[in-house]
Amino acid sequence: MWRKFCGWLLRAMGWTAVDPVAPEDKCIILGVPHTSIWDFVISYLYYTSVGGKPYCMIKGDLFVGPLGWLLRKMGGIPVDRKKGSNVALQVIKEMKANPVVHLALAPEGTRKPVKRWKTGFHTIAREVGCPVYMGYFDWKTKRVSRGQKVELTDDAKADMVRIQALYEEMHLTGKHPDMYITK
Repeated sequence: MWRKFCGWLLRAMGWTAVDPVAPEDKCIILGVPHTSIWDFVISYLYYTSVGGKPYCMIKGDLFVGPLGWLLRKMGGIPVDRKKGSNVALQVIKEMKANPVVHLALAPEGTRKPVKRWKTGFHTIAREVGCPVYMGYFDWKTKRVSRGQKVELTDDAKADMVRIQALYEEMHLTGKHPDMYITK
């Protein structure tokens, strides 16, 4: 019932879901371009409507009382961002502890314009041994997808350059276009 409602709401908002759920038990789905909190809403509705349970990292301070229960139910993984690089270790631990985790995250790391994306997803994927998908939400065409699978190498920096180039070729538009830098 929830799946159908999410699909209906996504369509009512004018969006089209492009791809089904990733076939692997564990994967990372990048979300690009990330320029608005609405990207989370669209992504959640999309992935739930196609039958998946999306997971995402959320500031641990929010996991209190009923809100904490709701965030966990919606796939929230509490992280302590004050510990910097330890965030990746927290997520790795969570992914290894659960049989099925499709983790959605924004490599930009923020909704503000950035030229240099974070490579934490690369570290997590290599450690967990899971694939990475080039998910996107295009506010111009209102299409949302888990995107194509991208193979990673041992060279995070080179992989990041390649992934950003592939995204650039997609000509995506964020909700706030001026907040998304492709090069």
